[in-house]
Amino acid sequence: MKGVIFNILEEMVLDQCGLERWNAILDKLSLDGVYTAGQTYPDDELFALVTEISEQTGIEAGTLVGAFGEFLFDNLARRYPAFLEKQPDLCSFLESVDGVIHLEVKKLFDNPALPRFEYEKLENGSLLMRYTSPRKLCILAEGLIRGAAKKYQTPISITHDICCHKGDPHCDIIVEFHT
Repeated sequence: MKGVIFNILEEMVLDQCGLERWNAILDKLSLDGVYTAGQTYPDDELFALVTEISEQTGIEAGTLVGAFGEFLFDNLARRYPAFLEKQPDLCSFLESVDGVIHLEVKKLFDNPALPRFEYEKLENGSLLMRYTSPRKLCILAEGLIRGAAKKYQTPISITHDICCHKGDPHCDIIVEFHT
C-alpha cells in the first residue's frame, strides 16, 4: 500500500481523535509512523492500524474503513484536483476510475497495486461497478464512492449483494443516482 494512504489515515485519526491517540496506536503496534507518500508499505501494516484504531475507538472495522474511504476521497481530491476536472458528473467520474484515473496513478507511483473495475450501465440508470482485488477492500471502495457523491453533490444509494467477503470472486457495487 502506498504511503499516501497511510498519511491520510494518520490525518483522519489526528483530526478525529488527536495526536495522543495516534501515538498510542503506533506505540501499541511498535510502528514509527513515518510514511513517505510514494513509498510502498506492507498491506498488513495498514490492516493492523485499522484493527487497532477500531479497538481503541470502539468503531467497528467495516464502519471505520467505509468512513476512511470518504475521508480519503476528499483528501485525494484536494491533493490531485486534476482527476476531477475533466469529469462533469459523478457517473462520468466513476466510469473513469479504472481507465483514466488508475492510469494516471500508475504514472505518479511505481507498482500501486490498484483494484480492477469493470462497468455496466443498468436499465434503470444505475451503474454496476464490478470490483476485483486480492486486498478485498470493497468497503473502502464504497466509502470512496460516497465521498465522490458528496463532492459532486449527487445523492446516491449503494447496493452490494455480491461480495468477495461472501465467497464471491468479485464484488458488484451498484450505484443508484437520485436526482
